[in-house]
Amino acid sequence: MRHRLLTTLLCLLPALVAWGQFDVHFGNYWQLKGYYNPSYSGAGDRINIAGTYSMQLLGFDGAPQSMWFGADLPFKLFGKMHGAGAGFFNESIGKFKNQIFYAQYSYRQPIRRGVLSGGFRLGAVTVSFDPTDLVFVDEDMDDPAFPTSETDGMSFDLGVGLAYEHPWFWTAVSAAHLTGPTVKMGDNGEYKVKPSLNFMAGGNIKTGNPFISIQPSFMMQTDFMYYRYDITARMTYEKGTRSFYGGVGYSPGTSVSFMFGARIKDFVLGYAYEMFTSAIGAASGNHDIVLGYSFEMNFKKKTKNKHKSIRIL
Repeated sequence: MRHRLLTTLLCLLPALVAWGQFDVHFGNYWQLKGYYNPSYSGAGDRINIAGTYSMQLLGFDGAPQSMWFGADLPFKLFGKMHGAGAGFFNESIGKFKNQIFYAQYSYRQPIRRGVLSGGFRLGAVTVSFDPTDLVFVDEDMDDPAFPTSETDGMSFDLGVGLAYEHPWFWTAVSAAHLTGPTVKMGDNGEYKVKPSLNFMAGGNIKTGNPFISIQPSFMMQTDFMYYRYDITARMTYEKGTRSFYGGVGYSPGTSVSFMFGARIKDFVLGYAYEMFTSAIGAASGNHDIVLGYSFEMNFKKKTKNKHKSIRIL
């Protein structure tokens, strides 16, 4: 009974004009800054590729499943530091599917020991609804506003962000969906995405052991109706090109999270489990997996002899 009830709610809730925050909370948010904030495009001096997959409310029929994939790179123009990136987000909730395609740009300015960056994101939000095989308790239900076949729509999306990175700390703020996209679905339906605000901050604390450090972080998400706060603390062991971390997180009134992961040379792998403290129960939590890869592309390093003689080889 619980499964059927949740399935019905998950199918119907998105049909309302406003039903909560559109942007997903990922347990490894501090590793996915480019998803939340366009000013992180081209951060550092490497090309970055990252992706994450989240299975939410495990065990419930029609529960949300979310995926994000993004890439960015730094470049110089007129002696200044810039960054560019692109990304794709996909989420399925019951009979609904939400998608975002976007491109983003950032301008980066060194200030003292840190870097101040600002950026913007241009994209499109698409929403689709497929009522196929949807069964209602009331078989006589006949609402002309409710679609009887698959419908979808698209709307323009805009976001901006600002961030400051320092060897000891970082902080970032971003505003998403500033255009308040309203996706028209069929003749009578619409899906409205509310503007939202994200704030993140964190630190890097050295310990007496040169290989061990502590990284506290904080995140706040809101669409000015719903608020979510997350406090996270991780401990990292780093030696050479390898590092390993483990940590815990707490969202007041929502959940407790556990996470661990590793960086081996240019590859990153992380996992987080969010255990709800509400009536949903600890077993029906969220599983998040994140993968990342970064590499250098130095176009200046070119061989002088493009056509080598076999005698020289």
